[in-house]
Amino acid sequence: MDASPTLLVIAHGSRDPRHAATVSALCARVRALRPGLRVEVGYLDFNAPTVPRVLERLSAEGVRDVVALPLLLTRAFHAKSDIPAVLREATSRLPQLTVHQADVLGPSVLLTAALERRLEEAGLRPGDRRSTGVVLAAAGSSDPEAIAVIAETAREWRRTSGWCAVRPAFASASLPRTADAVRALRAEGAARVAVAPYVIAPGRLPDRIAHGAREAGADVLAPVLGPAPELARLLLRRYDEAAPAPDALLRLPALIA
Repeated sequence: MDASPTLLVIAHGSRDPRHAATVSALCARVRALRPGLRVEVGYLDFNAPTVPRVLERLSAEGVRDVVALPLLLTRAFHAKSDIPAVLREATSRLPQLTVHQADVLGPSVLLTAALERRLEEAGLRPGDRRSTGVVLAAAGSSDPEAIAVIAETAREWRRTSGWCAVRPAFASASLPRTADAVRALRAEGAARVAVAPYVIAPGRLPDRIAHGAREAGADVLAPVLGPAPELARLLLRRYDEAAPAPDALLRLPALIA
């Protein structure tokens, strides 16, 4: 039996059935990349199973080591408060279970590579770069740290990509909105404007991003990140960063005893 910790992907959840379907597809790609690694999914809201229920089941099955990976692009409320609280409550009832919380996914060059992939799938070509402004459209947050990370991601993507401009925008909580960012790029002289949703799965906020892109007349609207291969590789990278070293796992039973 593989002694590697189980990977528990923690997703927000949504009433939109496309959300859970996308999370399932992403986890299937992770399993394909690393056969033998056990990958489970738990949701914070709206979908089942919940994170506590998954941890209870794993503990009952004899699993002793879990890496909990937030399916989040920035460190905001869910990463800083919500998820740690859920994990603390669950593990307080399951003392035999050790849970290592992995970092959020962003920022990462693998995420910008996935954004590039989605823009190419939407019809943009390398020769379009110098005349195209890109709106990096995120869900939005009231957390200043999360907003600053999105702004820095946009600046770094512009610096390394060759797009004539990259501007952040947000579907909620923060400004500017997607439509406003599209109009601003057009006013600044961008011959073509593309919207790249910086979100993982479809749902209410991604739909709001798409509506803003269409309302402002964006030339290109990319799909959400979804089960992009770059995203699957990033999940495994965060898992490896959080997982204890193999020799620590061998000593774990003695430490617990």
